[in-house]
Amino acid sequence: MIAPKEGLCDFCGCCVAVCPTDAIELFESHIAIIHEKCIECQNCIEICPLTALEETDAEEL
Repeated sequence: MIAPKEGLCDFCGCCVAVCPTDAIELFESHIAIIHEKCIECQNCIEICPLTALEETDAEEL
């Protein structure tokens, strides 16, 4: 499961642009991963210039 790291995102939108299933929503103060749509391709993790996203176990959330 992909999740944002607390306080690292600067809301640039790079992750939204590379998500093939539109599973990331960008707001003024946070991002949201729609896990039902996410195929865990990790494009968002790879593109993020701040490493603000990470792969986590579902139990960690």
